[in-house]
Amino acid sequence: MSANTTPHIETPQRILVVDDEGIVLVALREILMREGYNVMTHSNPLQALEALKKESFSVIITDQQMPMLTGLEFLAQARRLQPDATRILITAVLNLDTVIDAINKGEIYRFVVKPWLREELLATLKSAVQRYELTCRNQILQASTLAMNEKLRQLNGSLEQQVARVAEQNKELEELNRQLQQDHQREAHLCARMLEKFSPLLATQARRTSEICRVIADFLNLAAPERQDLETSGSVANIGMVAMPRDLIRKSQETPDELTVSERQTLEQHPVVGQEILESVPHFKTVGEIVRYHHERVDGLGYPDRLGGKNIPWLASLVGVASRFAEARNQGQKAIDAIQVGAGTVFDADAVRAFLSAYPRILSLRRQLEIPVSELRPGMILAKGIYNPNGALVLPEGQQLTETSIGTLRNNSRIMPLNHLLLVTC
Repeated sequence: MSANTTPHIETPQRILVVDDEGIVLVALREILMREGYNVMTHSNPLQALEALKKESFSVIITDQQMPMLTGLEFLAQARRLQPDATRILITAVLNLDTVIDAINKGEIYRFVVKPWLREELLATLKSAVQRYELTCRNQILQASTLAMNEKLRQLNGSLEQQVARVAEQNKELEELNRQLQQDHQREAHLCARMLEKFSPLLATQARRTSEICRVIADFLNLAAPERQDLETSGSVANIGMVAMPRDLIRKSQETPDELTVSERQTLEQHPVVGQEILESVPHFKTVGEIVRYHHERVDGLGYPDRLGGKNIPWLASLVGVASRFAEARNQGQKAIDAIQVGAGTVFDADAVRAFLSAYPRILSLRRQLEIPVSELRPGMILAKGIYNPNGALVLPEGQQLTETSIGTLRNNSRIMPLNHLLLVTC
C-alpha cells in the first residue's frame, strides 16, 4: 500500500520523529521503542518528507525550531502527504497565537512543551495512536455507509430488501467491533466518537441520554453491572443510525410528520442494527439487548418487535424514557408532560416514576445547547471550536467564555458573520 492510499491499522504502530538535535532523537527513540512502537527518526525535515512519500505512519512528532523548515511548515506538508496521521508538535514556546496558527495550518492534535516529562509524552502518544486508529475505523465505516446508501437508493422500497442490505453492512462492521474488544468504558467511548463523526446532533443527544441514565442509576441505587449497562446503553442507544441514510435522518429530525410509511419502517430497524453492532463485542451482549428494546411501548405499539408490558426489559424501559427526554427540542415542562401522559401506555409507569423522582438532579446537569452569538453568556463553555467562514479557528473547544471573549467574538462576527449556531455547555 502506498503512503497516499487509505491507511490501515498496523501493529506495532509506526511513529515518525523529526528533530535536528541528535540527542533528542536518540532519547525519543529509546523511550518509544521500549513501549513497543516501531520508530523511524530523521534529523533532516526534507529527508523526513521523502520518507512520508514512501511509508505510512500513525503519528508524526516534530520539533518546532529546525533549520530548513520549522515544525509547523513541516507538518503542513506532512498533512498533504498523509492527512490521517496524527501530528504532534514539540515546542519550548507556547502561546494562544501559536496554538491557533498550528491548528489552522497543520491540524495539530497535541502540543508537547519542552522540557517534556516521560509519562506525559507517553500518555499523549497513546492518545494520538488511538485517534489515528479511530480515524481509520471511521473511514471504513463511512465507506461502508456510503456504499449501503447507494444500494438502498437502488432498492424498490421493499423493507425485506433494505434489511438484507443492512445485514450486509453489519458483516462489514464485524471487523471493526472485533478490534474494539477492550474494556467496557473504551468500547463506549469509541462508539460515541463514531456517532460524533456521523452526526454531531445524535452524539449530543447520546451524551445527554447517558447523563440522565447515570442520575437515574444513582437514584435507584443500581448494582454496578446494571449501572454500567444502563449508562453505556444510553450513550449508544442510537448507534444503529449510522446505517441509515443521512437525508432520511435529517428528515426525521426536521419534519418527522412528513415521513412516509416506508421511511418509518426503515428507521425502525435502527435498534436491530444497533444490537447487531454491539453484540459482535462479547461483553456488550446485554447492552445490545437494551438498545434493541428501548423503543418498545407498554401498549405493544413500539418497535422493532412490538413487545408489550413486562416483556420489555427494565433497563430498556429506563433508557426509553431518558432518550425521549434527551431528544426533545425543549427539555422543559412540555417534555415532562409528554412523558407523564405516556406513562402506562408508551412508557413503563415505574420507569416514569424513577425518572420524575430523579428529575431535580437531572436539572443540575450541564447540558449542551445550540445558540446564536447574541445569546452567549459568561461562564458558558464551548463544546466545539468556533471557526470563521474562511475556516480559521477563532476560539478553541473547551474555552470558558468571559465578557471580553464574548465581546471580541461579537465584534468579529460583525465583520465576518458566523452563519451557524454555536454549541455550548451551560
